[in-house]
Amino acid sequence: MSALARWCVRHRRIVALAWLGALLAASILSQTLGTAYSNGFSLPHTESTQALDLLKSAAPGQAGDEEQIVVHTTNGAKVTDPAVRQRVEAMLAKVAAFPKVSKVQSPYGPFGARQISANGTTAFATVTFSVENQGLTTTQSEDFVTVATSAAEPGLQIAVAGQIAEQAARPSIGGTLPGVILAGIVLFLVFGSFFAMALPILSAMASLGTAIGVIGLLSNIVKMPDFSIELVLLIGLGVGVDYALFIVTRHRQGLIAGNDVESSIITAVDTSGRAVLFAGIIVCIALLGMFALGVSFLYGLAVAASIGVAFTMLAALTLLPAMLGFIGPKVLSRKQKKDLAANGPRIVGAGSKGFWPKWADFIRRRPVLPAVAAMIVVVLVSIPFFQLRLGHADQGNDPKTQTTRQAYDLLAAGFGAGFNGPLQLVAVHAGHADTATLDRLAAAIRTQPDVATVMPPIDLPAKDGQQVSLIMVYPDSAPQSAATNDLIDHLRSSTIPGVVDGTGTTVYVGGITAIFSDFAQVLTSKLPLFVGLVVLLSFLLLTLVFRSLLIPLTAACMNLLSIAAAFGILVAVFQWGWFDNVLQVYRTGPIEAFLPVMMFAILFGLSMDYEVFLISRIHEEWLKSGDNRTAVRNGLAATGKTITAAALIMILVFGAFILGGITVIKEFGLGLAGGIVMDAVFIRMAIVPALMFLFGKANWWLPSWLDRLLPHVTIDPEGDDGGEAGPHSGGGPAAPTPEAVLV
Repeated sequence: MSALARWCVRHRRIVALAWLGALLAASILSQTLGTAYSNGFSLPHTESTQALDLLKSAAPGQAGDEEQIVVHTTNGAKVTDPAVRQRVEAMLAKVAAFPKVSKVQSPYGPFGARQISANGTTAFATVTFSVENQGLTTTQSEDFVTVATSAAEPGLQIAVAGQIAEQAARPSIGGTLPGVILAGIVLFLVFGSFFAMALPILSAMASLGTAIGVIGLLSNIVKMPDFSIELVLLIGLGVGVDYALFIVTRHRQGLIAGNDVESSIITAVDTSGRAVLFAGIIVCIALLGMFALGVSFLYGLAVAASIGVAFTMLAALTLLPAMLGFIGPKVLSRKQKKDLAANGPRIVGAGSKGFWPKWADFIRRRPVLPAVAAMIVVVLVSIPFFQLRLGHADQGNDPKTQTTRQAYDLLAAGFGAGFNGPLQLVAVHAGHADTATLDRLAAAIRTQPDVATVMPPIDLPAKDGQQVSLIMVYPDSAPQSAATNDLIDHLRSSTIPGVVDGTGTTVYVGGITAIFSDFAQVLTSKLPLFVGLVVLLSFLLLTLVFRSLLIPLTAACMNLLSIAAAFGILVAVFQWGWFDNVLQVYRTGPIEAFLPVMMFAILFGLSMDYEVFLISRIHEEWLKSGDNRTAVRNGLAATGKTITAAALIMILVFGAFILGGITVIKEFGLGLAGGIVMDAVFIRMAIVPALMFLFGKANWWLPSWLDRLLPHVTIDPEGDDGGEAGPHSGGGPAAPTPEAVLV
């Protein structure tokens, strides 16, 4: 690390030009070659996937996305009036001619009576595409919505629902610019220097710009959802600014201690930079751990997010030292430069003045009180977590200005909320269709609770000696409702087997609603494996670095607690509706099925960041003195201000994304911001140091046989010789150095 920092400082022009070249090259290549983001995913061995595969095999033209065009009269007329019908049919003819549209089921067709509301003022047409929504460009999606709504006029409202309409009406994610501005304000308040404020932001933006270009290129090889960039910006902006903040703070402390610019930068990278490297690796491990889930949809998210983190980490270790070399002592505030000139060098954090030294002294005297108080707060916030329900937020959660939300509300009012997410029952028979069985099945389903309408069975073209049939079932309840999930489970476990068993007919429940229900169940079943894998790997890494069993165990437990608190906040807001008006949550519902996996990976990694920065400083003091109480006190006093400032930046950056219009990004922003509050403020600054005071020297206990077996990995520069020159390893305490003040 010393050699890397020294080279970057002495060759800072080369480093800066290399990053500029990488940014331009990645951006230009991404624009030239294009991107191929895709929201498609498969869930092998689930009924919904088997149903979709059968449709693709028997009738490829009907296996794509289904959109619903909703027509509603507002002037007292009915949709069957000749003038309205003529206008709507002309529009549907244009829709039928739209590229990749394979079928339009009109409300004026043979089964149209079921597509017209009882009062005659609302009707819907079902448009089937030969491709899924990712098969159309955003421009094509927008053109489709334009054609579909072209018949609208005063007294006649037309709106479109479906995945393609969602893509066309995609709102701004918000958050990026406000997040940068808020981060800049916090940095300026912390540093009191424009240059010290600007460098972390420049480092983060340069690395993220390069990462986004690389991710765009990789989207042509690895399937990535279209909100990958939003997620990378959300994570990378906070992480990148934080990593740079820790190194800049350590460099400023080195200058105040009397070091020259180059040696201070080298020391900063050789201490805080090691912590940044280790913390970044843990975040990437947590993100890439999603591969253990075996769900292809998450692979692209994991790769994109880990690339964003890796690039911000790399920029903090190379570009940032180069920029620090350019500006020299200007990284200090005017007050610090005057104090240094008047009073000479000093060791930051060595005294007892200021809030954090006093707070550290208070916890040392009374560790039980702050630990219990903080634990009560975190546990209370975590309680809603036990009511967590996973699912997919339907289009009733979209802003009311979007065509998808308008279509949702019109369908719900005219027919029932379940018409926004019909179920597709796909039946397969050997030989000819078993019409009698399918008729009995349709009749049995009509008698089930929460079923609004069952369409007559439709026979699709026979293929390979098999006849495939389709039955559309419209629930009473909304697609995101728990009652709809219960209906799917009941159909699969009871109603369908009770009719088709022994008949040679197999029926699968599919459709977009069933797909998301299966998605939630698959992720829920594999979540314990994922959590266990990430916790185990992190435990092993912390054991290697800090030569302790108790510290990694405490870190894992505290990380899980902070994550539970984050989900408690999400449940209270998005499921229970607390503060929904303030946060512009349009409708309560389940938490997105993949959110627990993503948020666990991100929050576990970020929580480990703060753990590493805090414990590495305490560990450094432990190596010097061999006194646990002194080490914990000095480590907390030296890192408290910087960790809380870094956490505040994370909170503001993540919180700014709540301003966007996409529900899942709102959930990410609020969950991550809430999790960081719980972790950095209550856990790292109160519970963890209090427990370390109470545990005493047991914090650093490691069986001698295990110490001999494990390789020596350290983020303390004192251990560069391959050994641990500290009390727990048999050596004497390392001699303190004036500049050895880890952030």
